[in-house]
Amino acid sequence: MKIFKHCAAALCFGVALCAPAFAQDGQAPADERPNRSVFSGDWVTVGLGAGLSPSYDGSDQYDLFPAPLVQGSVKGIDFGARGPGLYVDLIADGNSENDVKFLAGPLLRFRMDRNGNIKDPVVRLLGKEDVAIEVGATAGVAFSKILHRFDVVTISSDIQWDVAGAHEGRIISPSISYSTPLSMAIFSMFSLSATHVDGNYADTYFSIDQGGSIASGLPVFAAKGGWKSYGASLLGAVDLSGDARDGGWGIYGLINYSRLTNDAARSPVTSLRGDANQWFMAGGISYTF
Repeated sequence: MKIFKHCAAALCFGVALCAPAFAQDGQAPADERPNRSVFSGDWVTVGLGAGLSPSYDGSDQYDLFPAPLVQGSVKGIDFGARGPGLYVDLIADGNSENDVKFLAGPLLRFRMDRNGNIKDPVVRLLGKEDVAIEVGATAGVAFSKILHRFDVVTISSDIQWDVAGAHEGRIISPSISYSTPLSMAIFSMFSLSATHVDGNYADTYFSIDQGGSIASGLPVFAAKGGWKSYGASLLGAVDLSGDARDGGWGIYGLINYSRLTNDAARSPVTSLRGDANQWFMAGGISYTF
């Protein structure tokens, strides 16, 4: 059973982005009664949902899996899920009134691609890969009040390295997102992202050596590093009380499309047994306190 594939990080991060929009007292629309926001101080959002994602990176068959959610801020230090893992923003400006905010901190991720439940019987013959433990950092900058006083544009990037000897590679994932509340209860975010990998990563997940070719019948293929994919996602969240400032129960949903490119798309595990077009969908219920 899988938890949090690649795009689920965006799900958790995006739900919490509604926090800055109503974090400060007095920022509510004029026709709304003043109300101190739960996001003005320490807060945590937890949730549970379900997602649908490719069986492996490049697969055209999909798995249903549970998708837990956690995000929060303590003393201005933000934290949350990043894939099946965790990141921490060590710059304590999460609840400030500044229009420009910076984020930087460590991240830890577990990568379980091609480790279990490989649905394609031919790709399964290539064998399972070990679970990767990736350690790295995230950094970026967020600009608020772009089109109106509640929206935010965030430019950021993750970089991480496998320290468990699974793929022994490096991944860089830049992204840009635009988030805005549509009302006191409804939040949305649109983002664009890309992923760059080195040769070790590409070789682990997209190459086929002579032994793998004999076992599976797929042709030998030597994958090189480069841009692995690019994509776009749309996220929505609704506060069930009608006012996001009071926390409580909410629902969220995410749809993400990514396109594998270069050797990730040319690899036989994708071109012959899968699909370069990759979809991810998830949704669930959350609680903020």
